[in-house]
Amino acid sequence: MSQVSIESEHIEEIAGGEFEREPVPKSKLKGWKSFIGMYAGEHAAGTEFMIGPLFLTAGVSAFDLIVGLLFGNLLAVLSWRFLTAEIAVKNRLTLYFQLEKICGKKLVTGYNLANGILFCFLAGSMITVSATAVGIPFDMPMPKLDDTLPNGMTWIIIVMAIGAVISIIAARGYDTVTKAANWMSPFIVLAFIACGIVALNQLGVDSFSKFWAIWGEGGEPFPGQTKFTFWHVVIWSWFANGAMHIGMSDLSVFRFAKEAKAGWATAAGMYVGHYMAWIAAALLYAVYLKSPEALSFLNDGNAPPVAPGPMAYNAIGVFGIIAVVLAGWTTANPTIYRAGLAFQAILPKLSTAKVTVLAGSVATIAGLFPAFAMKLLGFVALYGFILAPFGAIIVFEHFFAKKFGIQKNYAEIAGIKINNAVLFAWAISFGLFYFISVQFDVFLSFVTLPAWLLCGFLFLLFSKKFQKK
Repeated sequence: MSQVSIESEHIEEIAGGEFEREPVPKSKLKGWKSFIGMYAGEHAAGTEFMIGPLFLTAGVSAFDLIVGLLFGNLLAVLSWRFLTAEIAVKNRLTLYFQLEKICGKKLVTGYNLANGILFCFLAGSMITVSATAVGIPFDMPMPKLDDTLPNGMTWIIIVMAIGAVISIIAARGYDTVTKAANWMSPFIVLAFIACGIVALNQLGVDSFSKFWAIWGEGGEPFPGQTKFTFWHVVIWSWFANGAMHIGMSDLSVFRFAKEAKAGWATAAGMYVGHYMAWIAAALLYAVYLKSPEALSFLNDGNAPPVAPGPMAYNAIGVFGIIAVVLAGWTTANPTIYRAGLAFQAILPKLSTAKVTVLAGSVATIAGLFPAFAMKLLGFVALYGFILAPFGAIIVFEHFFAKKFGIQKNYAEIAGIKINNAVLFAWAISFGLFYFISVQFDVFLSFVTLPAWLLCGFLFLLFSKKFQKK
């Protein structure tokens, strides 16, 4: 190892050892086993308590849900393994630094702003989830599926209190956030398993045929919800984390992997969290749908509320309340921290603690409005659709730059702050497919892959043209 690299590594260790603006050195690389716990914990969390029940509100059938999730999650794992992890171990750079080299600093600032705001909204929906558990002892009215605004002062006070606690803890730094999450993750996974088993008993399920009959052939979606078919389930579950895999956000994670095969560790998150936990949460809602309260909503032509706190409490008592609070907490906390980092790239003079509190404040305000949580299926689809095409820029440059004869990391080499090839490619692909989605009522996840492919292809074409000039 040269003296320069030794000194560089020492500087990075003093700065916190995150290697934000240089490749991760060999001495800091981790084996594939290091990623299993992280992904299992991150993907068995607060969002799962919302998403599982929302599949039932979409009128999904048993085959569409159980087999569709099997294939959709497999496609997500393959995307992480053969795209994200493959590129990450070649370059060992964060998403933000790699985008900066290709796109230019000003364009990455716009990306960071969008990323930060979307992270805040996602964290806000998790504050909503935790609030449904904290509100149980106070006999708080739960938000309904079609609620947009806060439903009372109790709701506002509880959300504000949870948001303040989460923001303060997130502001203490990533070490505090990750240590807490790692301790809580096994507890939360155990809670999902317990909820699923208890719910099966409450539903009188003692055979696979009775389990299958919970969803049966499916049905009409609840008022205001989209009807989900097999392909809705496959494509949505594939792109639920689209920003992370085909959007390349997890380059920042896998740059620490010794080999690209570490990408297979994401299966722990997909099949513990996005399979077992989603189905367990759906079972909780199936129990609730048989209650007199839910039947009264349905008889009046209204959708019964999806409130994770009461559902988990009904299954496993106080243990369920604690699990929902912690699940919302472990998702919201790192999400607020990430949003703070995105904002800090725009406001570099503010300390990490200050921008994290800013992000937490935005997330708390978002948490006051139940619509973000109640429309989580649609919001997650939008999140992936907006951010994933930026990953196509990195993927297409990595695999096809030499064949197309274009210069890699063009913004860095040319000294430009906005790479128009990137800007035009993203704007055209986003604008065209968002128009198609709205105009022809096409589910947004269905156009995420076409938008991603078009963005990558246009980037190559525009780069060929602009770089010649």
